Amino acid sequence: MRGLYLVTPNWDDTGKLLDVTEQALRAGVALLQYRHKDADPALRLAQASALLALCRRYACKLVINDFVELCQEIGADGVHVGGTDASVAQVRAALGPDLIVGASCYGDLALARRAQQEGASYVAFGGFYPSKVKKYPVTTAPSIVDDAKREIALPCVVIGGMTPENAAPLAARGSDMVAAISSVYLADDVAGAVRRFNTLFPQ
Repeated sequence: MRGLYLVTPNWDDTGKLLDVTEQALRAGVALLQYRHKDADPALRLAQASALLALCRRYACKLVINDFVELCQEIGADGVHVGGTDASVAQVRAALGPDLIVGASCYGDLALARRAQQEGASYVAFGGFYPSKVKKYPVTTAPSIVDDAKREIALPCVVIGGMTPENAAPLAARGSDMVAAISSVYLADDVAGAVRRFNTLFPQ
């Protein structure tokens, strides 16, 4: 796991969501997370299914935010859990050993240690910068990336107001993926935004 971790916005317009996502996938996305906190179950199923088909076309894995049953129903590649969702251990038990289980660890290395013990596939830290989408304290110190790389044998994701410019120092510290929403989905040049993020992770 290395590169841009793209997270979807709360868009009800499925056509627009798929169009912008395809532009991004074509430019090169390492991992896509379907996240729509406000969708009803029917919309969530329709959007997740369509996104999975797109991901299969572009050889990108799809994880579902929170909804284990939805992941299982459509055959997605895994689930991302936050601090108020089911535990990593519960999700790992439900999904088995082969699917992706990601964990939000905010600014807390102890949460990352626990996630690793419970079978997480990656750990995500943030917010580092003010976000247009997710409301949380901007209190995560960049040094947590250094600490995580020393202690946690899992890919490290950084999130929270990420742009190619302000993500650069975190990538330089060793973060494996940068998670972004608005910097890609609201960009005038979606593919260009993706490519700028990808320059942070030379192959």
